[in-house]
Amino acid sequence: MAAAGPGPGAEVQALAASVRDFVSGFCLENTDPRMRGRGIQLLSQVLLQCYSLLQEKEVLHLVMFYESRLQDNHLVIPSVLQGLRALSMCEVLSPGLAVSVLKAIFQEVHVQSLPQLDRHTVYSIITNFMSTREEELKGLGANFTFGFIQVMDGEKDPRNLLVAFQIVRDLIAKDYALGPFVEELFEVTSCYFPVDFTPPPNDPHGIQREDLILSLRAVLASTTQFAEFLLPLLIEKLDSELQSAKLDSLQTLTACCAIYGQKELQEFLPSLWSSLRREVFQTASEKIETECLAALRALSACLSRSVLSSDSEDLLDSFLSSILQDCRHHLCEPDMKLVWPSAKLLQAAAGASLRTYHCITHSVLPLLLEQYTKHTQSSQRRTILEMLLGFLELQQKWGNVEEGEDESALLLLQAQICSVVFSALLDPSVQLQLVGIKALTVLGSLQGFLSSSNLELVADHLIRLALHEDSQSSEAAMEAAGSLAPTFPKVFSGHMVPRLKEELQSEREESYHNRHSLQQRCLQALAAVSTHTSIVKETVPILLQHLQKVQKGTEARNTQDMISVCQSLHRVALQCQQDAEGCWYFHQTVVPCLLAMAVQAAMPESTHTLPGKALLEEEVLAAMIPVISAATTHLRPELAAQSVSHVVPLFLDGDVSFLPQNSFPCSFQPFGDGEFLEAQRRLVALLMAFICSLPRDVAIPQQEWLLRELLALSCSCNCPFTATTAAKCFAGLVNKHPAGQQLDEILQLAVNRMEPSLAEGPRRTQALTLLLWVTKALVLRYHPLSSCLTDKLLGLLGDTELGPATADGFSLLMAESPDVLHKGCHADVRIMFRQRFFTDNVPKLVQGFHGAGPDVKANYLKGLSHVLNHLPKPVLVTELPTLLSLLLEALSCSDRVVQLSTLSCLHPLLLEAPQIMSLHVDTLVTKFLNLTSSPTMAVRIAALRCAHALTSLPTTVLLPYKGRVIRALAKPLDDKKRLVRKEAVAARGEWFLLGSPGR
Repeated sequence: MAAAGPGPGAEVQALAASVRDFVSGFCLENTDPRMRGRGIQLLSQVLLQCYSLLQEKEVLHLVMFYESRLQDNHLVIPSVLQGLRALSMCEVLSPGLAVSVLKAIFQEVHVQSLPQLDRHTVYSIITNFMSTREEELKGLGANFTFGFIQVMDGEKDPRNLLVAFQIVRDLIAKDYALGPFVEELFEVTSCYFPVDFTPPPNDPHGIQREDLILSLRAVLASTTQFAEFLLPLLIEKLDSELQSAKLDSLQTLTACCAIYGQKELQEFLPSLWSSLRREVFQTASEKIETECLAALRALSACLSRSVLSSDSEDLLDSFLSSILQDCRHHLCEPDMKLVWPSAKLLQAAAGASLRTYHCITHSVLPLLLEQYTKHTQSSQRRTILEMLLGFLELQQKWGNVEEGEDESALLLLQAQICSVVFSALLDPSVQLQLVGIKALTVLGSLQGFLSSSNLELVADHLIRLALHEDSQSSEAAMEAAGSLAPTFPKVFSGHMVPRLKEELQSEREESYHNRHSLQQRCLQALAAVSTHTSIVKETVPILLQHLQKVQKGTEARNTQDMISVCQSLHRVALQCQQDAEGCWYFHQTVVPCLLAMAVQAAMPESTHTLPGKALLEEEVLAAMIPVISAATTHLRPELAAQSVSHVVPLFLDGDVSFLPQNSFPCSFQPFGDGEFLEAQRRLVALLMAFICSLPRDVAIPQQEWLLRELLALSCSCNCPFTATTAAKCFAGLVNKHPAGQQLDEILQLAVNRMEPSLAEGPRRTQALTLLLWVTKALVLRYHPLSSCLTDKLLGLLGDTELGPATADGFSLLMAESPDVLHKGCHADVRIMFRQRFFTDNVPKLVQGFHGAGPDVKANYLKGLSHVLNHLPKPVLVTELPTLLSLLLEALSCSDRVVQLSTLSCLHPLLLEAPQIMSLHVDTLVTKFLNLTSSPTMAVRIAALRCAHALTSLPTTVLLPYKGRVIRALAKPLDDKKRLVRKEAVAARGEWFLLGSPGR
């Protein structure tokens, strides 16, 4: 070898030279082939480490040496191939050496007689040369292809097949010469079609059947040269009885159509159509039907793409004629048995291209309209309209219908189609109405299809159906109005909104129930149609006006009416979030109005009247919270800053100047002292909704003062609702507060306030609530103080008074809160905070459980089960061995919450970790069967589901318990609750089948 400078490279080269001298001087002269093999193996291992350091001359000599060794004893060949693999990676390989090596391998080595690893080495050598010496290999012409065919022929190992299939793909994609060996190359690959491979259990290589299927399909569908051999094979497999072969054939056919043209398909189109038609008409498999339709669509698209010469036959027309001839007449059959299969085939062909769509619809749409008129039964009309709907939806794929399109069957039949759809909307059958509403939505989406007079009819129909007593029709009509309103805002704001307003304000004589139901639907419809800013500006004042009217009313059911208006406003707020103009209009209109109404209701003179009480009830305030929150979360920062500059002074200074109707009998002081201000304090819930939904980069005026007021209120207020909302608001602000001295001071103040209250006194519950929410706020953002606060909670689990509530609080820490401290309201939520909380605190929970007295052990189990229930299942499975015994002990706890939480935790583990769970099968069976007799219905249901999930454990483990479980599950079959009986039937049936053949 050439001289090299000092360093690792020179040392390796010197080692290689010494090894080569040793091999050539001693091993090769040895008469024992094993000894010669070991010598070459040593050299090859060195070359695999230093091939990049070799010089061109050295590579030449080594290649010549290794080629000569290919004629040696078969025991030497594996080591020779490893050396050639190392040399195939050398960049300094002289021109012609790659060809020389491959010729030697093709000529001297019978590859398929070698072990799997050595065959893989040969494929690697070929792959390396194809990557770096492409032009040289192409110089071999078809001989290279033939040589590879000989190498691959008879390969069975899936690891090698994946590499071999890739080589074939490269041969074709890189335009290597196939010469007269096209059929041979096809045969050597297609012999594996369809793939029949089941990976062995615990296969370390991870090769799945799907990997081989996709790799082989990429080969078969890579060239049109295979078409004359492949298409007959696909037809043959389609006609077989094997479902997997049918699926594979159909998917391969679909893939081939991406590169085929009329020339490749012409001879086989009749047979392909016959097979596809038969499968759709006769198959009971939804998968096969879906793939057949996809293949038909691909065939039609392929024929649509083909460029025709002037003298060639248009195969698309003849192919579509065959489809129409075989399917069209079934649409007219009185029994309608083959209506849907025929319609699906026609729609699949029509969905291939605009040309196929026009051809099919010109023939089929008039027939469907005729059949709709001919049939009088609603069920038959629904079937026909559903087929018509399928063709209408396809038009959406090809764009809008425009005048001047002579080919469009839709425009030619516009009046008839509208008439049929409108008649369906008037039919007494709800199911037919629902299809009509879908069709109406599609027609409205086709720009230019509906005339102005038709649009008014659309609005009339949707109003009537939206106010219909049937909930299905009503909801569908509202959804349709919402989807069409952005396209036709003037029609809906000028026609539908006034009608709904009139109905909402109607004072007609009727029962409260009927009037209330109608108002509910009006409110829902007004919200549903508010999907365009111009409409929002019409509907929001109506909703607010109605809320004010309800507030002034005297009926006992005002609470529910207010909640209904708030729910409608919330829907409008969500629909406005993606439109900046609509979002700001909604915010600056609705938020001040709601605050003004709430402040008015909280004034001392109002709190003794029924309307004021209704607005201040927890349920109503809870319904207002998501409205304000949704109206705030998507504000631009500059607009949010403008709004917060008004809202915070309202609560801290009583500045009501920005509120509409801001003349109040006395000042607004929600953080003031005095029992008469209790009603005003409840409105902190609305402050929470607003301020905890602001983006993090919006500065909050007087934030430190606000935090101190919230802290004081949360600890001192006697009203649980007010104390909790103040604590949540405080926690929401703390979570977003920038790190630094100010945050540290406010947190220390909170800790100093909580600790004495937690120790003793009448405010222990309020202090615990504050502790839980502040801990959650800090856990989410990985604040250092969170561990200290969590330790306080762990200590409280041993408290006989606060222990149960603290245990439930662990659910609060892990679950996502609906109104504050979640990503939707811009809270600082770090990824994997649950995993971190689990790692830091579950060992402490377990330790605390073991050291706790019998009267508080249940608290630790409940806390643990809450943590585990919210943990990602993959993490839980890894920790299962250490926690399972504790979970099983939790099932014996008398606390219903602990039982239910533990069962819901164990259920997915039975499915995802059967091997671990099977080690405790005796205990699991006993516990689950005992809990099927629990007095709590939810526990009985959860226990039965777990008993059902037990059947996923290994059958051999379960068989000894089969009789016992079946007998025990007979009792819940007579349970008084239907849901329990349903679960018992499912579980017992699965246990009956346990051990059956084919299960």
